[in-house]
Formats: sequence, structure tokens, C-alpha cells
Amino acid sequence: MARKTATVFLAMVLALTFGALGLGGSPNGSEGDMPAYYDGNLLTINFKELPAGGEDAVLQQNSQINTIYMSDQAVALGFDFVSVLDAIQGDGFNPLWQEVQITFLTIPPEQFLSDNDVLAAFAAGEIDLTVTDEVYRCSVVGPKK
Repeated sequence: MARKTATVFLAMVLALTFGALGLGGSPNGSEGDMPAYYDGNLLTINFKELPAGGEDAVLQQNSQINTIYMSDQAVALGFDFVSVLDAIQGDGFNPLWQEVQITFLTIPPEQFLSDNDVLAAFAAGEIDLTVTDEVYRCSVVGPKK
């Protein structure tokens, strides 16, 4: 009886250990959660890039994809830039976002809090915007953790 109990216990420990390892790096679950700003509100989104072949098809078939603004340049310079969304549920929302890269031209990297802030900086010549072919499935899952 003790041997059977020990075997069951060991099996449970192994299942929990390897199950946790398997879930830890998956962008399909909460590992894909990240902060993002929308109209001055810091939210948590669940974020996953579509496969390369899927991105092209989605871009050709969908005329109303939302925009997620990111800045690899700011991150490379050591600035922790948080992505900015142009829509959430209830405001022209589509669960697909196309990435637009922000390049800071005449100002140092700064955090924008809304798409209006991004577009105003672009109109002022402070930043440049580059539309990429990267498309993400995103959903707002709650306020920032």
C-alpha cells in the first residue's frame, strides 16, 4: 500500500512539474500577457503573432485591422516602451492588430499614452512611423497586473 501511494505521489509530482514547464513558455496562455496603453489607460493584453503565411492572408482579406504602435528603437536604447493601441472592445475593435514601428527623430524616446499622442508627434515631425507586415492576435484581458 505504501509503495502504491508513493508511486501515485511521484506521478503527480512529475505531472505537475513537467506540465508547468510545458506551459511556461507558451504565448497562447498568460505568458502572452503584456501591458499596453489605450487613451491614457494602462491595460493588460494577451498578445500572439500570427504565423508568417497567415499574416499576408489576413492583411489582404481584412480592411479594418487595428494598429499597435511599438518602438524597437526605444527598447534598444534602454527605454522600456509600452505598446499603444488604437482600439479596444467597444471602440471599433477587431482582435487583429498590425504593428507600426515608431522611430524617434527629433525627441528622445518617450512613452505615448494614446494613438492621438503618437499621431500628433508624427504630424510634428518628432517621430516617423513604419507600417510592418507583422500581425498579432490581441485581446484586452484586464487592467495592468
